[in-house]
Amino acid sequence: MHALTLPDARHHDEMLLASGAVRPHYQQFAEWLHSQTPAQLAEKRRAADLLFHRVGITFAVSGDESGAERLIPFDTIPRIVPATEWQMLEAGMKQRVTALNAFLHDIYHDHAIVRAGLIPAEQVFTNSQYQPAMQGLDLPHRVYAHITGVDVIRHADGQYYVLEDNLRVPSGVSYMLENRKMMMRLFPELFTRHAVAPVEHYPTLLLDTLRRATPKDNPTVVVLTPGPYNSAYFEHAFLAQQMGVELVEGRDLFVKDDHVFMRTTVGPVAVDVIYRRIDDAFLDPLAFHPDSMLGVPGLLSVYRKGNIVLANAIGTGVADDKSIYPYVPDMIRFYLDEEPILQNVPTWQCRKPQDLSHVLANLGELVVKEVHGAGGYGMLVGPAATQAEIEAFRARVQANPSNYIAQPTLALSSCPTFVESGIAPRHIDLRPFVLSTGQEVRMVAGGLTRVALKAGSLVVNSSQGGGTKDTWVMEG
Repeated sequence: MHALTLPDARHHDEMLLASGAVRPHYQQFAEWLHSQTPAQLAEKRRAADLLFHRVGITFAVSGDESGAERLIPFDTIPRIVPATEWQMLEAGMKQRVTALNAFLHDIYHDHAIVRAGLIPAEQVFTNSQYQPAMQGLDLPHRVYAHITGVDVIRHADGQYYVLEDNLRVPSGVSYMLENRKMMMRLFPELFTRHAVAPVEHYPTLLLDTLRRATPKDNPTVVVLTPGPYNSAYFEHAFLAQQMGVELVEGRDLFVKDDHVFMRTTVGPVAVDVIYRRIDDAFLDPLAFHPDSMLGVPGLLSVYRKGNIVLANAIGTGVADDKSIYPYVPDMIRFYLDEEPILQNVPTWQCRKPQDLSHVLANLGELVVKEVHGAGGYGMLVGPAATQAEIEAFRARVQANPSNYIAQPTLALSSCPTFVESGIAPRHIDLRPFVLSTGQEVRMVAGGLTRVALKAGSLVVNSSQGGGTKDTWVMEG
């Protein structure tokens, strides 16, 4: 069998202790792995690549001139989470998303958290994601983020931390579902040995969440996509198909008599809920970007009259902005009167003079991010950067301090992963998906585990060469 490369003692490895001993929850899997030959494992990896190509699970890389579709590398060694750990994670994420929804309702209504002095007014009201059009608008069940992706990492201390919240158009859940399907197809014997919690009911839960977002009986739900050139188009089509609803582009919808209709071969059909995978700015050319070809003219006026539900709501992005992230623990205490179950990563806000001088003095040791950045772009990983890159970034931060936050370089946990040299530890994170109806907050037991395939790399984003793994939450 493949020899396992020992993990770096400075990181927490999900499967192995620094001594090379296997952690209890990986024991059964490790025994199975030892019984496999390198040739058997290599053959399964080839089969996985072939199947993913056949199904068309690809993504487009933004900025790639060729427009080439790429396969997200899939690793066949799962990330395994014990039941007790998952219970804590689930409770922490539900708590966090409940507080974020309360915050969004508050900043578009009473501004209580701002009046209490917990968050500076300018942090909220001058934020580019804040939408004045949402002020005073009452949404069904006060839900703004129906679907949230929470990025969680495990540090060297063994503790989980929330790295960021994704409330605008969180993506990646199709890979969670397809990774599980792939593992069950390639390794059915593993699922008879392990009590792995199911994830395949996620589309059913998602559809139920979207239907419950409106008071209407038997509502018509659609998925709104920017179209086939979007990097996550596979996911949009996949989720529409799995839920049994129509996948539409902006041109398939129109507004008439204060309602939204879908063009169909049998005539117009009224639409009640839009699961939109388009950013706010492109949703309605009459209200936002006038040159947007992706949206639906007049959509905002229908929304403001309460005749359509958008999931997620317009203006939700203010709560997943990196400049608001440091305040989430305060939100939990303020709205829920509870202590946070999951901690934030310590964060310096460069708009604060004291924080800025600390960041500039320690650029080589920190991770610095743009507050509106995403996908691993617009960031500096100090320890991995050249002196020239650090100095160039220093100039950017000094020119616009409020556009940046900084965090310590975390020792993301690692997990054994198939690489060219055999099986070696690679850094991972986890994005579970949280669904909110207003009456309850629900999740499937699992999430998307992303893995940095380059040795020592901490960047797990697929657009930057990362891959994915199946996430097994053990039952009982």
